[in-house]
Amino acid sequence: MTARFDAIGLVVSDMSASVAFYRRLGLTFPEDSETQGHVEAELPGGLRLLLDTEDVVRSFHPDWKPPTTGGRTSLAVRCDTPEEVDTLYEELTTAGHHGELKPWNAFWGQRYAVILDPDGNGVDLFAPLPG
Repeated sequence: MTARFDAIGLVVSDMSASVAFYRRLGLTFPEDSETQGHVEAELPGGLRLLLDTEDVVRSFHPDWKPPTTGGRTSLAVRCDTPEEVDTLYEELTTAGHHGELKPWNAFWGQRYAVILDPDGNGVDLFAPLPG
């Protein structure tokens, strides 16, 4: 038997809001995902992003409670250009999502920003800087 990394799972408070957020980042979910308790989107390289509602998690783990602090998990989305980082950040914050870190030219050679998904998970937006 060989174990292999297969998926990233997130527990969400509002499936509709989460599906809409991740669709804006280019992920494809099946039609009617907004009304489901569990949905999956294929990621590049064959990995999957799994979203489960709090009710689904409680169905098999009745004592589960959402964490009260965040900031230890993030997903990263590579953009094609530095300008796309700015555009996507603006689009998401205009739609009401919390911008944690405005776009800036990071010393490690990327245009970089952080936005929070509807449940407070960090999503890094980045693109290589020219040169």
